[in-house]
Amino acid sequence: MNKTIRHTSVVCLLMVLALLARATWLQAYQARALADDQHNRRKIIAQYAQPLGDIVVAGSPVTGSRRTRDGDLAYERTYRDGALYAPVTGYSSQAYGSTQLEGIYADVLDGTDSRLKSPLGAITGERAAPGDVVTTIDPSVQRAGYRALGGKKGAAVALDPSTGRVLAVVSTPSYDPTEISGTTDGDAWRKLTGDAARPMVNRALRQPLPPGSTFKLVVAAAALEDGLYGSVDEPTASPDPYTLPATTTVLRNESASAPCENASIRTALRYSCNTVFAKMAVDLGQSKVRAMAEKFGFDDSAQDMPVRAAESVYPSRMDDAQTALSGIGQFDVTATPLQMAMVSSALAHDGELAAPHMVSRVVDAAGDPLLSWPDGDSRRVVSSSTAEQLRDAMVTVVEDGTGTNARIDGAEVGGKTGTAQHGVDNSRTPYAWFTSYAKDAATGKEVAVAVVVEDSGAARSEVSGNGLAAPVAREMMTAALD
Repeated sequence: MNKTIRHTSVVCLLMVLALLARATWLQAYQARALADDQHNRRKIIAQYAQPLGDIVVAGSPVTGSRRTRDGDLAYERTYRDGALYAPVTGYSSQAYGSTQLEGIYADVLDGTDSRLKSPLGAITGERAAPGDVVTTIDPSVQRAGYRALGGKKGAAVALDPSTGRVLAVVSTPSYDPTEISGTTDGDAWRKLTGDAARPMVNRALRQPLPPGSTFKLVVAAAALEDGLYGSVDEPTASPDPYTLPATTTVLRNESASAPCENASIRTALRYSCNTVFAKMAVDLGQSKVRAMAEKFGFDDSAQDMPVRAAESVYPSRMDDAQTALSGIGQFDVTATPLQMAMVSSALAHDGELAAPHMVSRVVDAAGDPLLSWPDGDSRRVVSSSTAEQLRDAMVTVVEDGTGTNARIDGAEVGGKTGTAQHGVDNSRTPYAWFTSYAKDAATGKEVAVAVVVEDSGAARSEVSGNGLAAPVAREMMTAALD
């Protein structure tokens, strides 16, 4: 063998060895990653090769599957009352992927989760039957909120204070996920994503906004827990009007005739006195207000239920004037409806906050649980005494204050209204808020609800938490207590 042939043989051998090594690497180490790659067509074909498992509300599926007419994807997702439940389910699209519960539990719903395989199936590689996701949603509460919001742009969340179960997640305007579940829905997708009203945004969980005067409950809780004031009926040291510290800016109250000067916490909540809570936040200091806000759930960037909610924020660096504005839920304070429902829920539950959860269990095809979430996993936020006093003051708000539109005959209802500034120098239509709780002593049922109305089409002078948000909360609380 001459020298040239020998060198060529060596090169060919090395190339064969390199090819074998690469093939071994792909098969042994990268096979899973390649199989899971979102661009792998085989993965999508396998995902939609059989009917998907369902997302279940009150024992009935709100999702389904239908046979496709052509193409290599055998089934596509369908939704029952799609627009009603879209903030709960999210969407599963052959073209655009999956979101929310559809995305989080995609492996269970399409049967590829390893926990679904039988011992024989693990050996043969046979596809397992898909599992289901069982939610905590109460359809009557969900529908009541959706109907009450109607054509308004807004959102609402309802919680069971004692268990943490999420009874409703409502966001309007909404959309029907069925319209984008296939591979030829580009026009529908472009219409939805280009809509200025942003119907695909989950406003209940994913859009924090200034909470306005609903945040006064957090400041009041901080003042009582700190001992700044001994009870909700003790007079406060509050001038009316109030000049923001180190400024010439004068803060006034919505109603000039409201008895806000040196008002008690009860009276200040009843009339929603800005001056009282702005001064109270400064007297406490931003660190104490922030500490209380964080106990309620603010500044938690990993709030999973299991859908991850956007972080509600209490600012960390402010001067005294900004701290005063934060005390009335303005400056850079933001909150989701979920967060403000959590505030009312903790106060309703004697000062303990039960962890919110929207899924009770994930099950296999036989109904055996793969995952479950316990009810009542709670932590103490404020003392029982503070919670009792603030509930009593919230009842005053509803019975004889700014929240009368939330009254329910035969039930204990407490709440707090809010109207939050929107835009530079409050140039745009304000946000209307209401956070509340209701209890029925006869049945033992209870519920906490928070509602925000971003835009109702009403004139600016007609925008208020009592006028727009409280009626929505009342309908949802009535449904929950029924």
